Amino acid sequence: MHPALAGDLARLPDLLRAARDLAARELSGLDERPAVRLDQAPGPAAVPGAGAGAEGALARFAERWAPGFSGSAGPRYLGFVTGGATPASVAGDWLTSAYDQNASGAVGSWAAALERETVGWLRELFGLGEAHSGAFVTGATVSNTVGLAIAREWLGERLGVSVSREGAAALGPVEVLSGSPHSSITKALSVLGIGRDRLRRVPVLPGNREAVDVDALDAALAGLGGRPAIVVANAGTVNTVDFDDLRAVAALKERHDFWLHVDAAFGAFAALSPAHAPLVAGLDAADSVCVDLHKWLNVPYDAAVQFTRRQDLQIAVFHNASPYLGLPTGCPDFLHLTPENSRRLRALPAWFSLVAYGREGHGEIVERNVALARELGARVESSDGLRLLAPVRLNVVCFTLDRDPTQERVDALPARPRDAPAKRCPHTEPVPRRPCPRSRASSLQQLAARPGPTWSGWLTLSLRPAGEVRRFRADAAGGAGDENSVSFEALCVGHGAKVAPR
Repeated sequence: MHPALAGDLARLPDLLRAARDLAARELSGLDERPAVRLDQAPGPAAVPGAGAGAEGALARFAERWAPGFSGSAGPRYLGFVTGGATPASVAGDWLTSAYDQNASGAVGSWAAALERETVGWLRELFGLGEAHSGAFVTGATVSNTVGLAIAREWLGERLGVSVSREGAAALGPVEVLSGSPHSSITKALSVLGIGRDRLRRVPVLPGNREAVDVDALDAALAGLGGRPAIVVANAGTVNTVDFDDLRAVAALKERHDFWLHVDAAFGAFAALSPAHAPLVAGLDAADSVCVDLHKWLNVPYDAAVQFTRRQDLQIAVFHNASPYLGLPTGCPDFLHLTPENSRRLRALPAWFSLVAYGREGHGEIVERNVALARELGARVESSDGLRLLAPVRLNVVCFTLDRDPTQERVDALPARPRDAPAKRCPHTEPVPRRPCPRSRASSLQQLAARPGPTWSGWLTLSLRPAGEVRRFRADAAGGAGDENSVSFEALCVGHGAKVAPR
């Protein structure tokens, strides 16, 4: 055995403690870590020869690469749509690596049974019924791809062809209709051979809404002359967290033949709050559902789940025919349900977090995020020079300059003085914050938050020129934004408030 490997095996407990200590130091130092690093990363080094052992690798990482990592694990990071990681989910993620299970099948391990239990819990939390089965995948993009792949097979069933055997060309032109689809939908259509140009955008409701106009959708479906189609409904759009009327969309099935896929990447979590659950009423009527878990469930990257009513079609698409794997049975192995054969046990961090905090704890995360978003929205409305572009429905606050909101004026917002004091937020204790080099300031009060044992999920800010409602994801903690964002030193109460692409 290579001497470095042999030595590491002999000292494994000590090495794990060293990694734990580094992780603890990094997390406790998030207040001092820049939200983003915009300087040049080191150039690539030559591949190591003899090897330095795990201790040497840890030291080299801490010196060469760790300083350049963003503060995305903490509450000052504003970027995209990333949830945080609850303490329990971090522990579960560490154990996922320690146990190193391949969760592709049930033979030889209980790992697949744990995933099924976790999927069942999530199905119940989101208000889905027993008819929906599901599996863990990497993120919302793959979840949407799996759902649309099953929809593609359903189209073949309706037209008398087997897409999984004959290919997408056997379908002819496919109609995909949606009001405000996420960019991952067109990516999925490209991957599936349907084509990006087959997405037909349906008019949305007036008043700067992103929810589909159900009457317009009805007319568009009627214009297909009875040909089956795919409808992508949205439960929580990325710009303003708008929700399609899922019950009204599903009711159109009485007159039209279509597969209903619901992109509920983070909107599904409204179901955890009694006050906001009506936003996702009708989700159970969907034929397939996408939910991202490294968003509002606050588990580490990467984790999402997909649900469908037609597991038989899912197996037709994804089954892996090989003598050593066996055929799909009544309870098919996960390798027959998703693109992956080799699968990390992504369910374990989610299982840990659900056991640790339960329905009530995760519901409180949602409700606290919404309360913070509404507080920010109220401050925008009461501030001179700013105005909301959309109502604060959940965790997104989309706003712009009140007068002459041109790109140039947005870009010209002054940086907040480095010595400007942070103001107290009633949800948190004030602590000094280190401004991000790219942070922007406004006349809004700055809010401060201290990372601690309470975890908040995430909040989204958006500052855009008027008429240009575009996505800007942020945690409630301010820090690094894009060129048109207003950032806040900290708006939410916990570590778990980051955001990233799906």
